[in-house]
Amino acid sequence: MAINRYELVTRHNPEVQEINPYAPFTVGNGEFAYTADITGLQTFPEAYSDGIPLCTQSQWGWHIRPANNETGKYDINDLRLEYFNTQTRKVGYRTDPKGQEDAFGWLRTNPHRLHLGHIGLIITKQNGNRATAEDIRNAKQTLDLWTGLLSSSFEADGIHIRTKTCCHPQRDLVSFFIESDSSGMEHLAVSIDLPYGTHLKSAADWDNDAAHYTEAECCNIDAQKDHGSQQHNFRIETGNVQDIILKHTLDESTCYVRLVFSEEARFERTGRNSFIIRPAPGTSRLELSCLFSLNRDENLLPLFEDTLRESEKTWENYWSSGGAIEFKNSTDPRAVELERRVILSRYLMKVNCAGSLPPQETGLTFNSWYGKFHLEMHWWHGVHFPLWGQSELFEKSLGWYEKILPAARELAQSQGYEGVRWPKMVAYDGIDSPSPIGPLLIWQQPHPIYYAELLYRLNPTAESLEKYCELVFETAKFMASYAEYDPVKRRYNLGPALIPAQENHQPQDTLNPTLELEYWAFGLNTANEWRKRLNMSPIEEWAKVAEGLAPLPVKDGVYLAHENCPDTYSQYNVDHPSMVYALGILPGIKADKEIMLNTLKTVLEKWDFNETWGWDFPMLAMTAARLGRPDLAVQCLLMDAPKNEYLVNGHNKQGDKQDLPIYLPGNGGLLTAVAMMAAGWDGCTEDTPGFPKDGTWCVVWEGLKPML
Repeated sequence: MAINRYELVTRHNPEVQEINPYAPFTVGNGEFAYTADITGLQTFPEAYSDGIPLCTQSQWGWHIRPANNETGKYDINDLRLEYFNTQTRKVGYRTDPKGQEDAFGWLRTNPHRLHLGHIGLIITKQNGNRATAEDIRNAKQTLDLWTGLLSSSFEADGIHIRTKTCCHPQRDLVSFFIESDSSGMEHLAVSIDLPYGTHLKSAADWDNDAAHYTEAECCNIDAQKDHGSQQHNFRIETGNVQDIILKHTLDESTCYVRLVFSEEARFERTGRNSFIIRPAPGTSRLELSCLFSLNRDENLLPLFEDTLRESEKTWENYWSSGGAIEFKNSTDPRAVELERRVILSRYLMKVNCAGSLPPQETGLTFNSWYGKFHLEMHWWHGVHFPLWGQSELFEKSLGWYEKILPAARELAQSQGYEGVRWPKMVAYDGIDSPSPIGPLLIWQQPHPIYYAELLYRLNPTAESLEKYCELVFETAKFMASYAEYDPVKRRYNLGPALIPAQENHQPQDTLNPTLELEYWAFGLNTANEWRKRLNMSPIEEWAKVAEGLAPLPVKDGVYLAHENCPDTYSQYNVDHPSMVYALGILPGIKADKEIMLNTLKTVLEKWDFNETWGWDFPMLAMTAARLGRPDLAVQCLLMDAPKNEYLVNGHNKQGDKQDLPIYLPGNGGLLTAVAMMAAGWDGCTEDTPGFPKDGTWCVVWEGLKPML
């Protein structure tokens, strides 16, 4: 039975009727995103600052704040190393800030993503005062997921205002259509405010106006002569628009904002980095397009109707291609909510996580963890795209790994290892950030092998092998050299010193963590399979390490976090229950299913789910599905827990953490789990193996791909 995709998607169009600091909506294209408040613009940022802030961000928009030293910057090699004992030697990591706090902190927070600028409304009341969030009445705002159009209507001091907002699918451009009656428009203006950069949540420092400056000039291109070109879809006749370029300079960063708007409007400077556009008296509408770019761009720009047309085509294609799943005929009361979470998560991941760089945990919505991204989370942001039949959206970000190969190779060599060691918390430059925890994590290391294998399975061609073989082989070289042979127990060990995926363990105590052992075996075996596919001889050392790895640590019939952990389930029952995940995201070639089922049941009974994270719930669901317990899979996926809440806009809220009100790894994990629960995994012959067969779930799916 074919799914009516338009009906499936649009029945979950989100709507709000009042200001809610946790319910702004974002329009974007994976490279660029603009988050709007109840007005459809960024009119009342202060009303959202304690919830989800209103930002404009891009993949290219980064800032480096000058350091308080003679050169204005630090180099990662300026930091003193902290040395940890392995079995055979000492290895240095940049983990200790003591005595080098300035350099440590600066390198941790730079570069950071930049808020490119506020585009908001100024509403002047009848008494001449500026309207505030408390003045908004009769609001209604709807995001049309099928087209990417955000429609808003509201009243302020008796003025009825309607706006429409959409993002261009190929350009870093947002377009607005603003209308009221002619007397109402006289009370409106559009503000353009460009902030200084910061690593903090808002990505904007509004208290440093003197530290940056914005130049404004008319764009003198002969734009209208080519208004009929198909390339640009420029339909506005000569003389009907104004065209302004803003050049924003902050320290060593420069970015441009191009404004194209209705001819009758007036453009004014109001500060060093602030401007307004006033509709002319007697008009009833204002069209405005804002293009953000790293370099000066004088190509033709579309206004609202053309931007909307391109948005409609792209979003319809997105929803119509790839996979889909529907639960509408299910009688389980949780089914409607699961379907809503799936649809909204697919929208959010396309907007935030389908770009040319791995995304930060908050995507292009606002800054998290110093405005950088974390490579162990790239799995959660991206693996669902191939499983939903849209591999190309994930592959956009994989080219970045090739670009940072020199930095990753240098990091491995500096520690005495072969191959490449992938960073943890990082910016576009590939330089691993100093941290008491991050440099000691290893579970991100096999990720590129997993990505390559998944993409190859979906497109088993020589081209796929050639495209990713360097990433696979260089990653495997590091993994094999990282494992140390224990001649007494005749096995290969992982650690010490490392911190496992469950980050509340000491590096010098951690030995052979369960998930990492499983992932090491998977990665090395898979790398040798790639050599065979390319008619190359397997690397004997890789096979020897994979086969000789220590067994997964067990005590009292359940898997431990790691070999030296005496009591996982009472003392260490917080953060990620990562020991379960060795048979979940992974096929579990070293795992015993009976022991793993006991482990899963123990986790569900004894874990503190107030202290887990959004991706832990779908991860547990994947483990339950592989163990033949679909009842537990659904229970885990939809568990009532503080960090498993999904807001009206679809974001996975992380409890009361004000610095992390959204968490996209939860959304990505949900999509991965649902695809797996429907389409299964390698060797699984059952349809919808992750959903109960008791008649309460009616699952219809198409176009989904099996997991590894």
